Amino acid sequence: MKSCEVNFDGLVGPTHNYGGLSYGNVASQSNSQQSSNPKEAALQGLAKMKALMEMGFVQGVLAPQERPDVAALRSLGFAGTDAQVIQQAAKQAMPLLVASCSASSMWVANAATVSPSADTADGRVHFTAANLNCKYHRSIEHPTTSRVLGAMFADQKHFAHHAALPAVAQFGDEGAANHTRFCRDYGEAGVEFFVFGRSAFDTRYPAPQKYPARQTLEASQAVARLHGLRDDGVVYAQQNPAVIDAGVFHNDVIAVGNGEVLFYHEDAFLNTDQMLGELQGKLGKLGGNFQSICVPRAQVGVEDAVRSYLFNSQLLSRADGSMLLIVPEECRANERVWQYLQGLTSSGGLIREVKVFDLKQSMQNGGGPACLRLRVALNETELAAVNPGVIMTVPLYDTLTQWVDKHYRDSLRETDLADPQLLLECRTALDELTQILKLGSVYPFQIN
Repeated sequence: MKSCEVNFDGLVGPTHNYGGLSYGNVASQSNSQQSSNPKEAALQGLAKMKALMEMGFVQGVLAPQERPDVAALRSLGFAGTDAQVIQQAAKQAMPLLVASCSASSMWVANAATVSPSADTADGRVHFTAANLNCKYHRSIEHPTTSRVLGAMFADQKHFAHHAALPAVAQFGDEGAANHTRFCRDYGEAGVEFFVFGRSAFDTRYPAPQKYPARQTLEASQAVARLHGLRDDGVVYAQQNPAVIDAGVFHNDVIAVGNGEVLFYHEDAFLNTDQMLGELQGKLGKLGGNFQSICVPRAQVGVEDAVRSYLFNSQLLSRADGSMLLIVPEECRANERVWQYLQGLTSSGGLIREVKVFDLKQSMQNGGGPACLRLRVALNETELAAVNPGVIMTVPLYDTLTQWVDKHYRDSLRETDLADPQLLLECRTALDELTQILKLGSVYPFQIN
């Protein structure tokens, strides 16, 4: 049965702003308080979706969250009408209002961890929503994320959904941003690669000293158990604490994998040789030929990798067996990174072409091409069972661009978040979006 990997890109929400909420994310911190352009951000993301669709890749879209999250503010003691809650928060605790308005759900690589049916014990595609409990503004996402994913992948014969792990530090889970899968073919059993920043209970693992390690070993192990993965189909690796302290807050900022290939920076991991050997051995037993492409620090330093988001790219397989790398414009603007990429594609290796996309609005908040997409490997039957309303087509692209033009603002500053009208605009837009994407009632304002 033919299988493919579908990229479900996050649609940027109407409250996209630069609140500087993500400690450890260099771009988020350095661009804090700048004026954002939600309309431009959404259109940039849609343009990438359309381009990949036109290249022949199956492309989907994942809806944003309702923001500001008035229910979250109420749980913190603000009361009255929705407008009064927003006004009280703005007056008494502006940072909480900013957090409740974050459009960070656009980075759906953090939405969940996904295991294809070829890997799982019950033969279904498994989803575990990420608790994202390292950052408050992201920790409030998973209830709506679960409902949206449930509406997209509703057929219980083919899809299984798990609630987020306990929202405590020991089980910090950041989803697919720290998860990669290697396989000979998307429809065959593969090896799932979980990268963690620290262990919650085992002191033998070193931890970063400056920035938090968001993913724990224990969370990764729990997800593997929930998904019914075989021991010989899983590899755990620790992220280098030094690169976390350099701004590599997720593994997808320093490495990306696809098919049988891992593209990574020399300083990405601890015990790299042991890890590569385990990946090669386990994939080899499944008939695969694991290959790695290491970017030397002498050619591209960690700082250049973080600033350009070289590794926060999409590594895509083409029909002829070659691979395409989707990178942000910032890679072309960085002389050392661009020189490396030119040499990589001209060497006759696996990665034959690089395509550049302008994702400046997302990049300034710390999210590149890989952050914007959740990968789901599906066979033909499973793809047919996906809600068709979320699969990108030319008519859907046209409808969504018109929807963005109609509902999104051209400029948003922190002071604008205190305007109760923004909540009404967001709810009106999302109510229409659920009809466009055929999601049903997934947002709190539609349910309560």
